[in-house]
Amino acid sequence: MHFSVRSRRSGRFFAGLLCSLSFLLWTFGHLTAATASPYKTGHGNPSGLYRIDPDHSSVVFAVGHAGVGTVIGRFDTIRGHYRLDPGNVDVKIDILSKSVDTNHAKRDKDLRGPDFLDSKTFPHIRFVATTYKKTGKMSGVLTGKLTIRGKTRTVSLHVREVGAADVSALPKPWGGYLTGYDAEGVIHRKDFGITTYPSMIGDTVHLYIDVEGVRVQK
Repeated sequence: MHFSVRSRRSGRFFAGLLCSLSFLLWTFGHLTAATASPYKTGHGNPSGLYRIDPDHSSVVFAVGHAGVGTVIGRFDTIRGHYRLDPGNVDVKIDILSKSVDTNHAKRDKDLRGPDFLDSKTFPHIRFVATTYKKTGKMSGVLTGKLTIRGKTRTVSLHVREVGAADVSALPKPWGGYLTGYDAEGVIHRKDFGITTYPSMIGDTVHLYIDVEGVRVQK
C-alpha cells in the first residue's frame, strides 16, 4: 500500500487546474458579451428541491500519512438531491465508492479493495439527512446518517450557503435557478470498519463537500 505524497503532486495539481480551466472556458463559451459583468454572489431565495449538478459538485477528504503529512483525495461521481427549507429537510447524496481518486493509481486500487472501501461489495457511500439547524442567516449544522462499507453512523456537517440565483444564461444541463453549499465535517474510519495500517494512516478523516444544484421543485 503506497500512501506517499510525491514531489510531482504540485505538477499534477497544475495540470488538473488547467483541465478545469479548459472545462470552464468550454462551459461559458456560448455566453454573450452582454453577460460578461463583474462576478458577484447571488442572494436569491434558496428554498426548494434541487438536483445535484455532478459537474459542479465535489467530495474531498484529507487523512494523515505516516505521522508527517496529509494525503488528499476525492470521489469523482456524486449524485443526489437536497432541500434545506425550515421544517422540510430532504438531503440524499450518493457517491460511487469506486470513483475514489487520490492521483495515484496503485493507491486508488488499494482503496477500492477489501482492506478499505471494498467497492465490489459496497459500491455506494450514502448520506441521508435527518435534521438541519440554522446557526446564522446563511449557515447551519446538517445532521444525518452516513453509510460506508455497510456501516451507518450519525454525522454532523457544518454548512454554509454560498449563493442562490437564476442563472439561466448557462446552457443545459447546468442552467436554471441554482444554489450552492459548502459543508465540512470529521469522521473516524474505524467507525466504518476500516482499520488497515493504523500506524501509517490516521483515523481522523476530514470531509469537504461542495454541492451546486438546479431547482426542480419550489
